[in-house]
Amino acid sequence: MATPNQQPNVVVILADDMGFSDLGCTGSEIRTPNIDRMAANGLLFSAMYNCARCCPTRASLLTGLYPHKAGIGHMIVDLGSPAYQGFLRNDAATIGEIMQKGGYRTLMSGKWHVGGEFEPRDTDTWRPGDLRHPTPLQRGFDRFYGMIDGAGSFFFPHYVMEDDRRVEIPDTGYYFTDAVTQKAVEMVEETVRGHDPFFLYLAYTAPHWPLHALEEDIARYDTTYRSGWDATRIGRHEQMLSQGVLDRQWALSPRDHAAPPWQDVRTQDWEASRMAVYAAQVDRMDQGIGKLMSTLERLGVADDTVILFLSDNGGCAEFMAEDGWGKSYPTDLPDGTTCRPGNTPTLRPGSATTFMSYDLPWANVSNAPFRLYKHWVHEGGISTPLVAYWPGGIKQSKTVHQATHVVDIVPTILEITGIDYPTEMGGHAIQSPDGESFKPLFDGRDWQREQPIYWEHEGNCAVRFDNWKLVRRFGEDWELYEMNQDRTELHDIAGSNRPMTAKLDHLYRAWAEQAGVLDWRDLIPLAQESYGDGWD
Repeated sequence: MATPNQQPNVVVILADDMGFSDLGCTGSEIRTPNIDRMAANGLLFSAMYNCARCCPTRASLLTGLYPHKAGIGHMIVDLGSPAYQGFLRNDAATIGEIMQKGGYRTLMSGKWHVGGEFEPRDTDTWRPGDLRHPTPLQRGFDRFYGMIDGAGSFFFPHYVMEDDRRVEIPDTGYYFTDAVTQKAVEMVEETVRGHDPFFLYLAYTAPHWPLHALEEDIARYDTTYRSGWDATRIGRHEQMLSQGVLDRQWALSPRDHAAPPWQDVRTQDWEASRMAVYAAQVDRMDQGIGKLMSTLERLGVADDTVILFLSDNGGCAEFMAEDGWGKSYPTDLPDGTTCRPGNTPTLRPGSATTFMSYDLPWANVSNAPFRLYKHWVHEGGISTPLVAYWPGGIKQSKTVHQATHVVDIVPTILEITGIDYPTEMGGHAIQSPDGESFKPLFDGRDWQREQPIYWEHEGNCAVRFDNWKLVRRFGEDWELYEMNQDRTELHDIAGSNRPMTAKLDHLYRAWAEQAGVLDWRDLIPLAQESYGDGWD
């Protein structure tokens, strides 16, 4: 373990709604040279898992607990039990609190989304910092810049905070991804000058909807997607195979039945432009990561800084209908223009006056070669590449295929920094972490996770133990897959291997009871009441 004067800095970078194949190092045509450089000179984890949705993953990432045990078993609305209260529980210590107690200066820039529910249009009623709406500063961070809710305009975000106060957004020249990067850089510069080790949580909202990007970035992809989603998806899969990211025996899952063949699409130019904007959002995030890496190099601390990059869930298939999520956000913009929410083919995506998503067929590309999307716990919803980069600490660059989960990140960071996990925090007894440290992989040693990995989100359930995965969609039967043979989940063998199905079902039921998982059928009315027209 590290001694106090050898403690490395730690940076955790989280993308928002980015699919498994959206990076150059995982087969994409999107320009991500900075992330790719980290992967080429560090570790690329091909089987890191998230929790299938934004705030459950964030809760798990921050605490080392499964999301129900952290208080966010669903989303940020209170559904009436500690496992579904919608904000971080007091018996769940955050990585910010633990690192702060261990002598680190703790920094956060970006999206919080683990502090209770807020209505985007009704900001006059917001009370960040009360008992049910904790802010980053109340949960272990010395500095914070960003948004405390889930999404918003990249050009005119409706509520941005710096530390404990709301800040005004300029009428022109603002882009949230750039602002998040710049504030992170400033925090790091300030901390390094004071000679403190730092922990930075850099939580981008890119490439979450709405499709907002800078024209110079969109222009790079103006013609890239005119060949359509079928060709792009096949091309990514072939590139992954050539790069050794995937096993060649795992077949590419078929195009989703809800996605039409590209040749049948009447609005091909508009569809291509939507994906171009999405790619531009990823591109700009990578540029920001490059700026941070350059800052670390300029300050002379790059070799002593651990960087972990991942995404909070798979690609998002949500359709931005005019009467859906989009109408929850302000439409009167500060510069006097109006935003029109909805995926409208007569409008060009990308500017502040639109509020679109890239929709299911392109999400199917983002999640190649896997099935399904954000919200589900089949591989497409829960698989994220994890890039680990530490010039002074990773012995050998390689692709790692062992299964890991976001709950493993807190224990790994604590082993790297030599900080003990607390038994109490603020007078509250603290739950023990669910994760396992994968630091041995940094040292070039063998490592396998000992405990099963579990998922539950809106009744979508799964358990993975060793090479077996049991998974089901809400209201449907269990499916069983042998992951070494069939990670793309094309051949369900639940019927032909009933003993393994029963064994994993038993494991799942025991975990669900211990974690406080409730029957989703009983929670649906509460969720519908809370979300109203925004329910999807």
